Amino acid sequence: MRPSGREVDQIRKLNIELSYLDHVPGSVLISMGSTKVLCTASIEASVPGFLRGTGQGWLTAEYGMLPAATNTRNDREASRGKQTGRTIEIQRLIGRSLRAMLQLEKLGEKTITVDCDVLQADGGTRTASITGGAVALCVALKDIGLEEAMQGLVSAVSVGMYQGQAVLDLDYAEDSNAETDMNVVQLNGSGFIEIQGTAEGRAFSAADLDSMLSVAQKGMTEIFEYQEAVISKLT
Repeated sequence: MRPSGREVDQIRKLNIELSYLDHVPGSVLISMGSTKVLCTASIEASVPGFLRGTGQGWLTAEYGMLPAATNTRNDREASRGKQTGRTIEIQRLIGRSLRAMLQLEKLGEKTITVDCDVLQADGGTRTASITGGAVALCVALKDIGLEEAMQGLVSAVSVGMYQGQAVLDLDYAEDSNAETDMNVVQLNGSGFIEIQGTAEGRAFSAADLDSMLSVAQKGMTEIFEYQEAVISKLT
């Protein structure tokens, strides 16, 4: 029995609220169970130096957790003077994942920055950031009339081995006690973008890996359907 009472292949309740903020072209608040992330997509008419004169655009991502996102207060990384290795790794993952949605040459020399701010954490913050960030990116591209630069949606979900069973969309109670923790990112219709898996308690077998990827695929299919339903509401 999972602590939440969910079935092994059941995602948490998913909700994406569009146009959460007024001053950016793309913004959503995504909730995966108790995990809540504010995702915004901002656009600048410039590119990093290595892309100047190429006609190609760029996408980058930033990630952070508010001090009250967990049950013990986290110091702001700005007050420490540097980002943690975890933060850097997560925002690079988000950037790689969302760039896979784009044909960068169709952006022109523009940079899109996707900011993912965790308001409340209960496991799966990086996967929620990717899923929500993909929708925010889609909204921003529509706002500037560049939907043709998008080649598909991206979604992400966590899976793991918990008490010997492959389970989908881990919350903190499971994540902190899982034998294996894995994050899976997929471009709809085009296969996997990234698979990050780590054995925490015991090594996982090829059969375990197949089971985890199977439940991940089921979860991402459901997430894609939800993303598309939300995006269809755009006018």
